[in-house]
Amino acid sequence: MKIGLLSDTHSHLDPQIFHYFADSDEIWHAGDIGNHELADKLEAFKPLRAVYGNIDDKKMQLRFPEHNRFSVEGLDVWITHIGGYPGKYPAKIKETMLLNPPGLYITGHSHILKVMPDPKFGLLHMNPGACGIEGWHKTKTLLRFDILEGKVCNLELIELGPRAKISV
Repeated sequence: MKIGLLSDTHSHLDPQIFHYFADSDEIWHAGDIGNHELADKLEAFKPLRAVYGNIDDKKMQLRFPEHNRFSVEGLDVWITHIGGYPGKYPAKIKETMLLNPPGLYITGHSHILKVMPDPKFGLLHMNPGACGIEGWHKTKTLLRFDILEGKVCNLELIELGPRAKISV
């Protein structure tokens, strides 16, 4: 299974995403989608699994869950927008982690690209950074990877370029 992972589009859909995710089986969005038109375009392109983020309106909250937990290719996946990172999980998430940690835990929100193991819970944590033009990040980023026999492999970082166009 080939996955294209993005977050924090904030209503901006970079057309390069369609090129980079052309071979993906699914697109996963870790929240702060921004508008329904963007979600519609992604869904029309590939199957979409998403969560809402803190900037998403009530209609988006009805369309997508706050937490999306599922299994694919033998891997237990949990996607949420504001979810912290290893050693810094919010209390409610930590409670669930103690009882039933996923194999892959994906968050957005921080606009900080991170891929790191959490040895305490035996999981891989991913945050694809941000690929919109709102926020403080300097470079728009995506992640692309495969899931094979319950494991993440062939992980690639994709840089789409500067967050905002530079005026001269």
